[in-house]
Amino acid sequence: MSAPFSREWLLSDAPESRRQAAWGQRYQAWLAFRRNGLAMAGLAVVLLLLAMALLAPWLATHDPGAQNLGVRLAPPSATHWLGTDELGRDLWSRLVFGARITLGMVVAVVLLVAPLGLIVGCAAGYAGGMVDRLLMRVTDVFLAFPRLVLALAFVAALKPGVESAVIAIALTAWPPYARLARAETLTVRNADFIAAVRLTGASATRTVLRHVAPVAVPSLVVRVTLDMSSFILTAAGLGFLGLGAQPPLPEWGTMIATSRRFILEQWWVPLIPGIAIFLASLAFNLLGDGLRDVLDPKQR
Repeated sequence: MSAPFSREWLLSDAPESRRQAAWGQRYQAWLAFRRNGLAMAGLAVVLLLLAMALLAPWLATHDPGAQNLGVRLAPPSATHWLGTDELGRDLWSRLVFGARITLGMVVAVVLLVAPLGLIVGCAAGYAGGMVDRLLMRVTDVFLAFPRLVLALAFVAALKPGVESAVIAIALTAWPPYARLARAETLTVRNADFIAAVRLTGASATRTVLRHVAPVAVPSLVVRVTLDMSSFILTAAGLGFLGLGAQPPLPEWGTMIATSRRFILEQWWVPLIPGIAIFLASLAFNLLGDGLRDVLDPKQR
């Protein structure tokens, strides 16, 4: 008998338990994902960015808020690896601390929109009738406006800041997830296993949470991963327009906004946070494409 979690145990054609079958399926999905070189590159960059955000206090070579006008707009050197900005602040240190703010905003948005979209979509698809029409018309209202324009309106109604930007992005980003969850729910609402669950006397809430919602989760994971690049760009856009993170916070979009007038002479000052935004967006797109190939059965 193969040892648990060995390769033979995971790839067994005749699993002896549900636990072995579940882990075997996960391992086969990982093997399929690993064959995608671009997806692995995206995963590596995402993990690198997350590590940079978590280890920012140890990776930073200077205080990100410390000003030194004597070295303002200095080019990259051994002392300041990526140069300094218009106030003499070290760009490398601000970049790594900015990863905390930018990626933290993205994670906060995902934690808000994914559960909200899943609950709304599953409830609409499972209940049907008036509930479905009401929830979908509300969804249509939010979908009728461009996301950035609606986010700008929400931030203007609140006040500029990180919290307001997260709330604004979340309020504009949940409708596609509700649509997706509703479509997945409609495909299984009349399935035999759902009918069997109803016959056992399970309530509608338990049926949706325990048996319908898990069916929609893989599609939502793929959509969330693909949309993270959009969240990063929206957060950076709000920061660039002065409605997101406020100076002196080292958020990447804000860093570009405060240094855009130096783009011709001291080009490295706005370019460095721009490259960070580009790499983060590209990495999440590559990761999302790889997850879609693995988790979406229509792609197989």
